[in-house]
Amino acid sequence: MSAPILLTGGTGTLGRQVAPLLIGAGHRVRLLSRREHADTTAIEYVTGDLIAGTGIETAVAGIETVVHLAGGPKGDDIAARHLVRAAAAAGVRHLVHISVIGAARMPLGYFRAKAGAERAIAESGVPHTILRAAQFHELTLTAVRAMARLPVVPAPRDLRFEPVDSAAVAARIAELALGTPAGVVDELAGPRVYPMADLVRGYLAAQGKRRPILPVPLAGKVGRAYRAGVNLAADPVRSGRSWDEFLSAQASTRSGAAR
Repeated sequence: MSAPILLTGGTGTLGRQVAPLLIGAGHRVRLLSRREHADTTAIEYVTGDLIAGTGIETAVAGIETVVHLAGGPKGDDIAARHLVRAAAAAGVRHLVHISVIGAARMPLGYFRAKAGAERAIAESGVPHTILRAAQFHELTLTAVRAMARLPVVPAPRDLRFEPVDSAAVAARIAELALGTPAGVVDELAGPRVYPMADLVRGYLAAQGKRRPILPVPLAGKVGRAYRAGVNLAADPVRSGRSWDEFLSAQASTRSGAAR
């Protein structure tokens, strides 16, 4: 029987979709989690913490492929260093990592940590594949929903996003995990680039709400970077539902649940 595939971040937005794809392709999955879980017929759980560096040696033991999806607002570079150190020692043959478009270009701590994680993987000697993706619709929704609670919604000028369907990213990650190491592959983004104001307008319309939208300037080097579009992919693969289609599906789900 083949070795299981180790999945980090398996309980997150992306991991919850990747795991069944790997299982459906006939692979067993070992999932590294900070919390204890009972094993299932398809998933073996190992308790550990990537940032603290605990439980990782146990998680990678006997593993040939690692799919590294765990991430957070900070510490991704530290987590990656801990993971690749253990993966290299265990003889892992393929590490697949999800990163973000603009990781090496955006002057923000979140992006710097993502770039640091990429460097740790690239320098580890472990054969790897890195996919940079745009922000998921779910994350964009969280941000826009919070903004839309305000009586006047601020919309930074020249701030643009190309949100992507997490299901499309999950399908691509699973495809890469079942393939051979490919280094940094083509970036993956949604089908459209949206100004921030349009993201907000789409959300408000889907909710049947009205709010005035106030354009605000983007200051400093972060503002210059966003105005230059360095958070956007130069030549991405565009896939999955658009933001508007995602919002429509969300509304249909709510409507169905209310019946």
